[in-house]
Amino acid sequence: MPWVIAGIVVVALSLRAPIIAPTAVIGDIQAGTGLSAVGAGLLTGLPVLLFALATPLATRSIRRFGPETTIILCLAGVLAGTVIRSTGPSSVVLAGTVLIGAAMTLGNIAVPVLIRRDVPWNKIPAVTGAYSATMNVGSMATLLGTAPLAGLVGWRWAIAAWGVVTAAGLAYWLLRQRCGRFAPTPRESAAALAPVDPALSEGSEATAASSRTPAELTRFRRVVGLLVFAFCGQSAAYYATTAWLPLLLSDTRGLAQASSGATASLFQIAAVIGAFGVPLLAARTKLWIATAVIALFWVTLPIGLIVAPEAFVLWAIIGGIAQGGGFTAIFSIIPRVAHNNADTASASARIQAGGYLAATCAPPLAGWLNSITGAWNAPLLLILAATLSFSIGSLLAVRLTDRR
Repeated sequence: MPWVIAGIVVVALSLRAPIIAPTAVIGDIQAGTGLSAVGAGLLTGLPVLLFALATPLATRSIRRFGPETTIILCLAGVLAGTVIRSTGPSSVVLAGTVLIGAAMTLGNIAVPVLIRRDVPWNKIPAVTGAYSATMNVGSMATLLGTAPLAGLVGWRWAIAAWGVVTAAGLAYWLLRQRCGRFAPTPRESAAALAPVDPALSEGSEATAASSRTPAELTRFRRVVGLLVFAFCGQSAAYYATTAWLPLLLSDTRGLAQASSGATASLFQIAAVIGAFGVPLLAARTKLWIATAVIALFWVTLPIGLIVAPEAFVLWAIIGGIAQGGGFTAIFSIIPRVAHNNADTASASARIQAGGYLAATCAPPLAGWLNSITGAWNAPLLLILAATLSFSIGSLLAVRLTDRR
């Protein structure tokens, strides 16, 4: 168990931080490469697009090579992409970004498979929480450190320097493979992709599916449709804010790069509060109340930055809580309407595919709105629209699940 958890944590440090690093020095990257605002937004948007498009590749890799080898391929790809992104003109920067996104997709799919297979059932929530929290901690550390590094060695070396973390993770997993700490076969890895609940067999799932009434099937489809709408808003708001908050604070509040990066890091680390806060609040009240609180927090972020921008630290923290809690709230609703694990898997795939496609468009669109207006109110209104999508979709979904 400790070795498994250590390996998962090491991977988590490299599954979001390489996307976050450029946002802390986005102005320097634009000046150094000639990227437009839309092109700069693609530094965040392209990896997210790959999250939606490269999932079949990740699944095939796990079935053929196993999750451990897939994780090694993930870390090797992230490291190669990080180096490539730091060495050339805008086209090379974008090519490295594409490689990073494709490689991260392998890890996004492999880590949950590893958790299902190797972690005891009663420990899965805690290990999953540690995995999620580590991604946010890595994002925070990247935002805090990239701008100061850029001041010393330039932006190229600054975003490349985080490859050291990925290289350390790669060395760890290669050493584990060489020492034979894991020896599952591809057949076992494919089995890990099966439904999580061991009590459900194929026959029982088929029976459960066929026993559903038309009303239950209709309700399930409506809830999934609402959650797709909600996750589109959740993902668009998160990635647009992540991509542009440092530059927004620099432009509107006159903060230096290091200070704006430090403030934006609060948006990342506060997610830990939301991720663990939603289950705690839902256990003491109802899930719709926890979801409503998160929706209120999400909407407060763009409104606060427009109406009272001097309180940007408060809005960054509130928004961070919202983005961590929003993900948890959405994926806590699915089991309430799913009749079996096949339902759960299919709903999760549709929701994430839609959400990550929306997230791909949001950062470039926010950058374009800033470039044509010369101000940040229009991008903030875009984020407000996204947070309202989350609020409407998630609240309608959770209320629909309560109807019997």
